[in-house]
Amino acid sequence: MADSLKGVTAVITGAAYGLGHAIARAYAAEGMRLALMDVAAEPLQSLADELNALAIPVDLSDAGQTQHAIDKALEELGPIRVLVHNAAILRPLPFAEVTFDEWNKTVNVMLQAAYLLTKTCWQPMTDAGSGSIVFVSSRSGIEGFVDETHYCAGKHALEGLMKSLAMEGESRNIAVNTITPGMYMHTPMSEQNYPDELKSKWVDPMLLTPAFVDLAKQDVSGTTGQRLDAWQLSETLRSKEE
Repeated sequence: MADSLKGVTAVITGAAYGLGHAIARAYAAEGMRLALMDVAAEPLQSLADELNALAIPVDLSDAGQTQHAIDKALEELGPIRVLVHNAAILRPLPFAEVTFDEWNKTVNVMLQAAYLLTKTCWQPMTDAGSGSIVFVSSRSGIEGFVDETHYCAGKHALEGLMKSLAMEGESRNIAVNTITPGMYMHTPMSEQNYPDELKSKWVDPMLLTPAFVDLAKQDVSGTTGQRLDAWQLSETLRSKEE
């Protein structure tokens, strides 16, 4: 496990807003070198300029764009030590109204992108001697919800991918974990989808970032093959600092 993250290179998807935006700020505060990915080009560039990071606008539902984006990150920053795949789309729809295009876009942003990003980083992490891969999951990764067939399918798939990759990563010193927020967050996605009762409970995503900083330090000597709760882990880490 790493003691310091200064100079460590990370890729964060879904970085323009919400949780990804918060993770980027937390990683920058640790002195990490960052490649930030999102489909929202203007806010992504604004954040990257502020953090002295590399902005890579990309539609992660498109395989060609995704491959180009991760290739650019490697070309510009060198081997990636930390990959946080946070990007997701949630457009609640009854199954009867989920078109094939809607299904593909939702699932591809999560699963296809996870495959391409991880596949491209896998050997460079192996060659470098360590790596940490984090897939952001949710309750939808272990439960079903009405009007979320496409979203739940993608999140469930990330959980299975993590479990298998963690086993294969053990001999390569690559930690692979999933993490669920564990707390209602105030994000653009939650603004669109949360009922008022949940909006009254939401928190700033920055409060969840200690968990992501901890995961960035991991290799197989620490935490791997686990589904973690960002809120609980962050609270535990804060209590240790007090």
